[in-house]
Amino acid sequence: MRLSSLVLPALMLMASTSAQADAPKPVLPEPLGERCVEPTEVMRARHWEFILHQRDETVHRGIRTTKHSLKNCLECHVRANEAGEYPRASSPEHYCSACHIYAGVRIDCFECHADRPHAAYDALEHHGRLRTEDVKRPEEPQP
Repeated sequence: MRLSSLVLPALMLMASTSAQADAPKPVLPEPLGERCVEPTEVMRARHWEFILHQRDETVHRGIRTTKHSLKNCLECHVRANEAGEYPRASSPEHYCSACHIYAGVRIDCFECHADRPHAAYDALEHHGRLRTEDVKRPEEPQP
């Protein structure tokens, strides 16, 4: 085996790793809660599994829990900007979209689900700006 056949792939790998390290990371707002329901690294790697499992449990088995619910994620992670407006899922300022745009991953959760926390809808109602286009209002918490 020729040395050059080993050196070129190694150089390409090093260049790729260096470029990734220099790439700007998404800027995420601090969540509202004290801590997430899972460790940060676990959520980064597996949040989609938790959301899909939650969906299956709720839709197929009728089991509703809040630990990994999309609604709870939004309540903690989607924050109002300085103008008091909550970003839509189509905005790179939206917590979910910031990472998914960065990673080149398309998400479809918000084609059916609300993309902002309950407080966003309350604010729109208060200012008389709640419109049909504002998707769905999250369900009221059950006593």
